[in-house]
Amino acid sequence: MDTLKIGRYIKSLRKSAGMTQKDLAEKMNISFQAVSKWENGDALPDTGLLLDLCDALGTTADKLLNGGCLAAVERRRMRLEDVVAGFEYLERIGTLFGEDCTFFTGMIKGINDSMNMDVLAYLKDPVTREVLYAEVLIQGILSGRTVDMDEIERTFRNRHMTETIRRYIAKANGTPETTA
Repeated sequence: MDTLKIGRYIKSLRKSAGMTQKDLAEKMNISFQAVSKWENGDALPDTGLLLDLCDALGTTADKLLNGGCLAAVERRRMRLEDVVAGFEYLERIGTLFGEDCTFFTGMIKGINDSMNMDVLAYLKDPVTREVLYAEVLIQGILSGRTVDMDEIERTFRNRHMTETIRRYIAKANGTPETTA
């Protein structure tokens, strides 16, 4: 659990409700310092207080403990930084195990055979590396996962890939394709 994210969410709900930390603390029969610790991410609310806190803030326990996101939506979200890290881990396996290790060579052969490509060559070139990122994101979109298009637009250099991802999102959502 991301205590900082949860704390920011508690703070935003409290402020939206027009309450001070002291107001919320009095409503919950706790100290304002406890509320401060929650909001700073230093502590989480005790489980015995959780439902009362959710009632006071007008939210659900699921949403509160996920920092404002519904858990099902959060699990379906793909982050570009995770995709990038995944490829970095893939490369590190070769370094850590040795590029001649059967485990590594078998894994790379499996990727190359199923994708009809040379994944290690693609990873060496920044342009084709970005194509790999796009491919993983598109596969995720096709399997019902979501991506943050703002993150893609900020990060991708290849505008064609950005537009391709946008088209797949539109197709998955059943909306007309648009271009930015």
